[in-house]
Amino acid sequence: MSSSPELVLLVNPAARGGRGLRLLEPVARRLRAGGAELSVIVGDDAADALERACTAVSERPDALVAFGGDGLVHLAAQAVAGTDVPLGIIPAGTGNDFAAALGLPRADPVAAARTVLRMKTRLLDAARIRTGAAEEVFAGVACCGFDSRVNERANRLTWPPGKARYLVATARELGSFRPVPFRLTLDEEEVVETEAMLVAVGNTRSYGAGMRVCPDARPDDGLLDVVVVGGVSRAEFLRVFPGVFRGTHVRHPAVSVRRVRSVRVAAEGMVAYADGERVGPAPVHCEVLPGALRVIV
Repeated sequence: MSSSPELVLLVNPAARGGRGLRLLEPVARRLRAGGAELSVIVGDDAADALERACTAVSERPDALVAFGGDGLVHLAAQAVAGTDVPLGIIPAGTGNDFAAALGLPRADPVAAARTVLRMKTRLLDAARIRTGAAEEVFAGVACCGFDSRVNERANRLTWPPGKARYLVATARELGSFRPVPFRLTLDEEEVVETEAMLVAVGNTRSYGAGMRVCPDARPDDGLLDVVVVGGVSRAEFLRVFPGVFRGTHVRHPAVSVRRVRSVRVAAEGMVAYADGERVGPAPVHCEVLPGALRVIV
């Protein structure tokens, strides 16, 4: 690689409700000052951004750099997974959970730009998720159950903005949610049938802006952590759920954790999300892709 890295900056103009864009100028300035040859991609929508990102990656830049949150990292991962083009991340979203898992600077985009310029990379796992005929890659956590219902509800709300919308959606969903019968197939052989509040499949530990749902998941162990929060009363769920911010919920007797290479998750009427993005209705099949992402850390 030359001393002038060729970087493609993939931008989400809606990051932080549009507030992320004002950080773009100082970040671009820092990257160029560090000697980078920079081109910027802003898609008209997610499909357009993905198409442009895939075209850029096919031209073999020194890195594709996602300037946004977990949704944009998810999109960028589709373009770089399985290639040797590194993924750089400049956290500018609401959650930034994948950046947190890598210890990247989340409060200072210019510091994150300096990290990108150092071009120190590490091979990490990704995961493939399939629902029906659709297939995509995720970098962080996929979920099905209470949390995906919260996502569905939050996406229908127009107010309040940002993180508060998820708190409102969570409070409303708690009022009506009941345990759901799940059927899990672990590593193609072991079948588990259970009533559960939620099932999370983690390559990294957290989602939803710091909820450590899979607290011990590691993105370089060639495995996915499957966390099942079993069927409990609403009062008990209310007691257990806040522990997800510290990762202490896994000590509860109703919570189980398994490490697998693949898992099929089936549940009637449930929708799966991955990296906070809607994937589609269950059943879904997740499998680890060891070393599929080269990430700048």
